[in-house]
Amino acid sequence: MNHVPHIIQDLTMILGVAAITTLLFRFLKQPLVLGYLMAGILVGPHFDLFPTVSELKGIQTWAEIGVLFLLFGLGLEFSFRKLFKVGKTAIITALFGIAFTFFFGYLFGTFLGWKPMDALFMGGILSIASTTIIIRAFDESGEKNQLFASVVMGVLVVEDLVAVVLMVILSTISVSRNFEGSEMMFSIFKLIFFLILWVITGVFFLPGLFRRLKRFLSDETLLIVSLALCFLMVILATKAGFSSALGAFIMGSLLAETNSGHRIEHLIQPLKDLFGAIFFVSVGMLIDPAMIAEHLWVIVGASLILIIGKPLFITTGALVSGQTLKVSMRSGMSLSQIGEFSFIIASLGLTLNVTSDFLYPVAVAVSAFTTFTTPYMIRFSKPFYGIVDRGMPSSWRSALEKYSLSLQRVPETSAWKRYLRAYVKNIVIYSVIILAFFLLSVRFLFPKFHYDSFSAILFCSIVLLAASPFLWALAFKRTDKTAYSELWLKPSQRGLLVVMQLFRLLLMLFFMGFFFNLVFTPLVALMVIVVSIFVLFLLRFRIRDFYSRIEQRFISNWSGQENRSKEPDQNLAPWDTHMAVVQIGPNLPFLGKSLEEIRLREEFGINIAMIERGNVNLYIPTRHEKIFPGDQLHIIGTDEQLEKFRNFLNEFEIATGPWANLEKNIQLRHFTLTPNSSLVGKSIRASGLRERTSGIIVGIVRNEVRILNPSSDVVFEEGDELWLVGDDKRIKVLIRENEGG
Repeated sequence: MNHVPHIIQDLTMILGVAAITTLLFRFLKQPLVLGYLMAGILVGPHFDLFPTVSELKGIQTWAEIGVLFLLFGLGLEFSFRKLFKVGKTAIITALFGIAFTFFFGYLFGTFLGWKPMDALFMGGILSIASTTIIIRAFDESGEKNQLFASVVMGVLVVEDLVAVVLMVILSTISVSRNFEGSEMMFSIFKLIFFLILWVITGVFFLPGLFRRLKRFLSDETLLIVSLALCFLMVILATKAGFSSALGAFIMGSLLAETNSGHRIEHLIQPLKDLFGAIFFVSVGMLIDPAMIAEHLWVIVGASLILIIGKPLFITTGALVSGQTLKVSMRSGMSLSQIGEFSFIIASLGLTLNVTSDFLYPVAVAVSAFTTFTTPYMIRFSKPFYGIVDRGMPSSWRSALEKYSLSLQRVPETSAWKRYLRAYVKNIVIYSVIILAFFLLSVRFLFPKFHYDSFSAILFCSIVLLAASPFLWALAFKRTDKTAYSELWLKPSQRGLLVVMQLFRLLLMLFFMGFFFNLVFTPLVALMVIVVSIFVLFLLRFRIRDFYSRIEQRFISNWSGQENRSKEPDQNLAPWDTHMAVVQIGPNLPFLGKSLEEIRLREEFGINIAMIERGNVNLYIPTRHEKIFPGDQLHIIGTDEQLEKFRNFLNEFEIATGPWANLEKNIQLRHFTLTPNSSLVGKSIRASGLRERTSGIIVGIVRNEVRILNPSSDVVFEEGDELWLVGDDKRIKVLIRENEGG
């Protein structure tokens, strides 16, 4: 008689019960993760109605693989490019929310008399919102194209990265069992070092690898290759002293930068769903109803921190960053839950054996409750804002509007700021690459050489030649040539520029000395440095050319994905406006008419920034441009204006499209009209600004009053602050003419 392994029986029971519960929760229109948690409770050791899983260790192994797939999938959705695009609003808002929620979570645990490690992990568990739950809630509510939704998505990107850092910090504290500042700083420095190294290496090698293998990469082979890379990074992260989950997240983020990123994300989805389901079921298996009843008030208190406290913290952060009260409040009320990262942080405490048994089921219960309340928090955020806005004193409302407006009046970045930014970036990136070259070579390559003078010299020569392009870039590569030239033209600034250049040269010599000192005695190392400098000087032009090829390949890989991206560039919309796309169908009444005849700005208050027609993009279309079926209109407006336009289109069964991204030379700029400006006294139409800048006026600030998308008949006045979207170079010329009178 054939024997069925216990693990197969356990999986049959887990997936069978999970199928029933998820169908039930789908029917009830509740998040599926709640169904998985319920399935875990039913098949777990604390519930006797169903048979209990027998191979707990086997299921836990599958659950650990599920964590890796969840983090790998989150990485594919994350992309480091998104982090660079989220801007100050998302960063400030996320840091406010995480810091204050973590603090109050820790304070809550301390108030209850918990151990310090339990209180720390509670703070971490409560501080990270659930990307999966929020995205699903936005899809179901139909509000994913609202301005506050774009702010929330940016905050989630930052929170995902902070969660990874938080896992490293908590692991470090757990190992040492106390908080040591020096050890913490070293752990953070090590994390930053490896993140930079992995990102640079991944962007340099992976896109080229996938391009060369493209014709061999069927769905099956692409899945195998991507999973092999994922588990390879898991091993590397573990060897470097980090968690396996971090490795999976990093590789997912790196693969997201390749041509095949979206395809890999699609292929990995079934595996992510399967193992993710097993993970969430295993989480539910750890829930002890008796323990939840025992700690009911703890669950209630933690839930109140998320439902009341975190929306307040997020709202405050968004207001500080310059968002309006409406956007801030709706963003805050959307981030009032915890999810997958919180489970991972809770399981980390159990794995390291530093947290009490009750913390994990408490975290799961809080997640289940806040997951249930999330759709209602999002739904009621708009009417709740209306209540607050009506009850707010007019002086407060006016002060918030002035503050928000003042933060958007950002002066042009000075030459020193631009140069220092490029200078620091140059030093950090090339220092990481050079240190990695030297340390890894000594660790892995040097032992392969027989230790004698000739072998040591041969080893150093190979390594030095390999690192020479980056040594040259560290010491001599000109950073931000435009800013440098502006500063050099001022004699008083030249001395400091020379000192900064000498510092880079000395840093290069320091790294060379550090490397040679690992192989030779100090005296011999000094002699080798002198010889190496002479050889590098003779080869400087070849080294420079070789570095240029390396840099060009990196830039090509980096910008290649950027050109394919369809992420929204919110920097092209001022104040509380944003950009969305609608696709034109065959039934609209204004088909074949020009923009001047349609009068969209006058009727709906919106501007058209671009018309996408097949493979042709018409940027800042003129009033004579006509609308045809199949066109995609990239429009700028407030939530209310866009909603009004969509309602009009929906009468003719028009489909809304994805977010849009304009080309790099299209920018949002603003300037104030001087008394001598030639524009004063002219209407927008008569000024010819559209023709002169290939742009459109999207806003005017007049006597601290905002005029969004003004009509073409509006006459400019002295002191008006004009906001234009258009060709950056042409707008800068206009600004110089205005300043010069």
